[in-house]
Amino acid sequence: MTTTPSAADALGLIFAENSHVVNALRSASASSLDEAATALAAAPRIFVLGAGRSGLALKMTAMRLMHLGLDVHVVGEVTSPAIASGDLLLVASGSGTTGAIVRAAETAQSVGANILALTTAPESPLGRLAAVTVVIPAAAKQDHAGQVSAQYSGGLFEQALLLVGDALFHTLWQASGATAEQLWPRHANLE
Repeated sequence: MTTTPSAADALGLIFAENSHVVNALRSASASSLDEAATALAAAPRIFVLGAGRSGLALKMTAMRLMHLGLDVHVVGEVTSPAIASGDLLLVASGSGTTGAIVRAAETAQSVGANILALTTAPESPLGRLAAVTVVIPAAAKQDHAGQVSAQYSGGLFEQALLLVGDALFHTLWQASGATAEQLWPRHANLE
């Protein structure tokens, strides 16, 4: 008879898996994380795109980048302008094969925009299009074997996106020299 783990046990598992990903990113991907921060800081405009829960995690990153005063747009929102040469498309796809994400990256590349990809698959179509790729060592969405993660359908990848996004924000914020009080006026006030 299998015992169902408690919510506290599940929380411990999720924390342990995320700790493993963070440690792997700090050692194997430290330079690509720094390249990602540099690309974000240098971009005149940043466009953010992900599908499903990956998209939701990237929207949180977009909000934080906006708090820094960066010109950020979420692809698909009605006020999002056309991407242009020199802009940056920040995209996430665990598999690197999500059709809409790859097509958007192809369009961005065709107009001279740069691509920053967060993926588990650096040799994927998305990874090959990117100027900077951060490889997230998490299970792909359809990896049901449970060898990389015991969580359901890309959960670890999506959680890692949030952590990476917050780390990139924190790096840029500290480099800016701005205080929290200086960022605060950009925080939403129509809540």
